[in-house]
Amino acid sequence: MTLPLKSLVQIVAERPYPDYADWWRMGETFLRCMSDAIVTQWRTIHQNPQPLEIVEQHVVDYLHTVYGRSMRAGLVTDFATVQNLTSIQSGEFDAISYGFYRAAFEWIDSHLAAVGPSPAEERRAFTEQVGAHFYRQLHDRLGLTLPQGLDSEEDFAELQRMLAKVGDFLVEEGYLRDHFAFRFDVETIHQGRQISQKRKEALADLAQHGLIYALYEMGYPAILPSATYLYHTLGEAQHHSSRTIQELFLRLGYNAAETDDFDPTGFPSDRVVELWEIRPLG
Repeated sequence: MTLPLKSLVQIVAERPYPDYADWWRMGETFLRCMSDAIVTQWRTIHQNPQPLEIVEQHVVDYLHTVYGRSMRAGLVTDFATVQNLTSIQSGEFDAISYGFYRAAFEWIDSHLAAVGPSPAEERRAFTEQVGAHFYRQLHDRLGLTLPQGLDSEEDFAELQRMLAKVGDFLVEEGYLRDHFAFRFDVETIHQGRQISQKRKEALADLAQHGLIYALYEMGYPAILPSATYLYHTLGEAQHHSSRTIQELFLRLGYNAAETDDFDPTGFPSDRVVELWEIRPLG
């Protein structure tokens, strides 16, 4: 098993999130869909035999270390069995997400044989499977109507409308506390190279170069603390909304994902910003 890069206690001490100490409401629809996605994928990964108590212990430790709070009775069971969801707040979902993903990542690390996919590839695949599962539910619930591709301005405008519907849902349901934007006007520096892209030119750029960029802005995603802590302890984070949007693009016929080494310095400190690259499949 791959040793953690740092312990949870170490990374929490280095990277505290005081703005997350005051919890906010989470929407029942989001939690219902996320429970189905996370729990289903957690139970099926490599025929996972782990009992729910393993997740519960991770949640107990996380809430104590990160928020200085005790886990209320039945929290993880309620989430896993889709009960009493209206009582779950942002910090509790943050802890629940951490608990399930940590348990999944540790099971992957301990289960994989010496040959086959690397643990890092399997951890990434798990996040993508959860995102795809979550998107399938949103597709129906939100009535998303995706174009057949990005061949016209009408297609591109429809894509932006569908991204906005997903974003509105994430804000209304409390996964993002106050902001969502997925923008194709990009003016930034990446890997020492200036990127200048105008929305009105993006479709032509995609046809000519097979690549366009986007900036994904998130205002206080509920899992930012646990995503940071998972990444620095086990090398992978959940990226719930990013993997959901990744699945949306896959259904359009495009590979789309955030870059690994984007420096968001210069953007507002209350936002998480990702630089995305979007390419046709194949």
